[in-house]
Amino acid sequence: MIGKIRRSEWNSADRIKNYEWMLFKKKRIKRLDNSDFSIIASNCVGTIMYHDLGVPFLSPTINLSIGMDDFIRFARNPRPYLEEEIVEIKDGNDCPAGMAGDIRINFVHYDTFEEGVRKWQERKKRINWDNLFVIGMERDGCTYDTIQCFDELPYENKIILTHVRYQEFSSAYYIGGFEENGELGNVLDFKKQFLRRRYLDDLDYVTFLNSGVKKPAKKP
Repeated sequence: MIGKIRRSEWNSADRIKNYEWMLFKKKRIKRLDNSDFSIIASNCVGTIMYHDLGVPFLSPTINLSIGMDDFIRFARNPRPYLEEEIVEIKDGNDCPAGMAGDIRINFVHYDTFEEGVRKWQERKKRINWDNLFVIGMERDGCTYDTIQCFDELPYENKIILTHVRYQEFSSAYYIGGFEENGELGNVLDFKKQFLRRRYLDDLDYVTFLNSGVKKPAKKP
């Protein structure tokens, strides 16, 4: 009997958490004023933002990862890299990978190299260069110097998620919970708490994306 009560209580709590999580996501979508943005991201964080908000993938950096030093080279001048032929790498890595010039692209969520390249080629044509957001992560080889280089990238809308606070960098955004690590952990993991929240949800990325909406000039 006690076991049944506990199971019932657990199922009820789980339903509450799932329902609240659904409402949280719906409210976030309603707040979005920007709908045709392109996120250039170093890993799948941008993909999850697109997915959560239910908007089209207007970016080639979907379901893949790029090491942070390579990512900064790419972000400094992306157009030439987008024209590069991607050459397959076969080095025993767990996922398909290729080189576009001197940057390595890991197609982490694709079954084959060919599929990853095809999606990259399709989505690069959709980039909205007038509504661009650049997102980096303090992981995948990211050092203090890397963060500094990211902070100097010539983009108005950029952010790098970090595992400690860097007051000296305006683009750095601290995500708590990874202070004891040498780098940022997986921000797509859910926290150990009652309400369903990922570490990524500490970032109000709707406000970040809405910052790209051009406001009408005030009448004099």
